[in-house]
Formats: sequence, structure tokens, C-alpha cells
Amino acid sequence: MAFEPPQRLVRALGEGDDWLGQLPGLAQEAVDRSGLEVERVMAPGGRSSLVLLVRQPDGTPAALKVAPPSASPELERAALEHWNGWGAVRLLGAADDALLLERLQPDVSLRSLPEAKALLEAAGTVRRLWVEPPADHAFETVAQRTSRQAVAMREFDDPGAAELVSAALDARDELAAFTPEEELLHGNFRQGKVLSGDRTPWLAVGPEPLVGERAYDLARLVRDRVEDLIATSAGASAARRRVNKLADSLEVDRDRLRGWTLFRAVESGTRAIAAGRLQEGELALEFAGWL
Repeated sequence: MAFEPPQRLVRALGEGDDWLGQLPGLAQEAVDRSGLEVERVMAPGGRSSLVLLVRQPDGTPAALKVAPPSASPELERAALEHWNGWGAVRLLGAADDALLLERLQPDVSLRSLPEAKALLEAAGTVRRLWVEPPADHAFETVAQRTSRQAVAMREFDDPGAAELVSAALDARDELAAFTPEEELLHGNFRQGKVLSGDRTPWLAVGPEPLVGERAYDLARLVRDRVEDLIATSAGASAARRRVNKLADSLEVDRDRLRGWTLFRAVESGTRAIAAGRLQEGELALEFAGWL
């Protein structure tokens, strides 16, 4: 079958991306190599990979994820191998830039639950992922990743956001100067990255793994369903309560979680605006202003 990449992936990578042009062939090679039967392409899918719902030669359902080198599939593979199905999707096999994963329910994430229940399940899931990293790991640290991100933030040219960007950069510098723990982190943990499974009710997918403190990993979760928060008159106070509630439930320092939430919201907002996703970026910056 023809593996037509979803438009969301095409928009994210750009029509002229070299890897995107190679993707149909890479996907076919991965399918043939493992003797898989393809059911369908996941759409709309993600912004950084192609996911196919497949069946293995014995009929067992699985998912095949094909990602470009820029998405560091080798690091995702290393993290999934280390977790070995504990709190995360189980890795069934891997070769080059293709990961064969256990089949979860791709259309059922924590976002399908009421907010309070979703946050409770998310906290229980992410807690399982926070383990000591492998001794010889190649994961970057929180300090390294945020240092790269800070470079782009300093180049963001919008006088209206200058004060917020400055506050986020100051928070990052203070937080990165001291690391209270070195845990393996998901890196992009939020409700949409936790899917329903058969082996256990909820499992994390799509890690962008790195090593550092738990507060950094929680910071993206704090911003979940930002559109719902902004639609209410009590959005600002609700956001601050969410910081405190998540920090207390997972025994994370409130101030450090607030600081990383501020940095990650501003970083995400400025990056989205620079990429032309104005509404997404403006929502993230408005949220950051509440903190």
C-alpha cells in the first residue's frame, strides 16, 4: 500500500523535507523487514513521525513508528528499553529509525476523561517513569536541552512578550544552576501522551527522554487543556492551583514546578509563533502570564 504521510506531519516538517520524500520507502522497508500486515496509517498523527497500525506475522496487533533522525528515535528506543513496559508502551522491536510497539488504543487518551480524573491518572503514570537512568546513557540533561532552547528564545523579536521572555529565562538560569535529582524523564509528558491499553489501563507514549528533575517533567502537564482554562473567568487561579496540587501530590517543590512551567510555556509559545502557529503560541504565552 502507499504510505501517504498525514498532512499534520507534512506541515510540521515542510513540503521539501528530504526525509519526508524518503518516508514511503522507509516505511515499506520496515514493514517488509518484519513481515507486517498494515491496517491503516494513523491520522492526524503527530508532528514528528508516521505511525502505522499493523499486525505481526502471528496476527498480534502492533504499531510501527517511523521517525526522522531529528526526532532521535534511538533515544526513544533506549528509554523504552529501560522502562521495559513499566508505565510506558512496550518496545517489541526496532531497526534504524523504525520502532515496533505494542498496540494501544490510539484514539483513547487521558484527554477523554474529566479533568480531575485525567490529572490523577496522569500523576500515577508519570510517577512510574521516574527511575534511575542507565549508567552509560546518552540522554541530554535538562540543563543542556533548556540551554539550547534559551538561545532561540533570546532571538524572539516581539516587544510585547519581552518581559515574559526575560522572566522565563531568569527562572531557567536559576533552576538549572542546581539539580536536586537525576531521574529519567519522559520529556514531553501530557494527557495526550497517555493512551489506554490492555496490559494496564494507561501507558505513556512518545517520549523525548532526558535526565533531570521531576519538576521539569510535570511542567508540560500543568499546561494541559489550556484552552479550557482560558475560556473561564477563573483560569488564572485554576492554573496556580493546578501547580500546587500536582506538586503536592508528587512531592515536588512548588516553586521549582512553577518556574519550569513558566519557562516551558514561554518556550513553547515563542517557538509556535516563530513557526506560524499563532493561536497555539498566544494561548501558551497568555497562560504563562498567569504564573
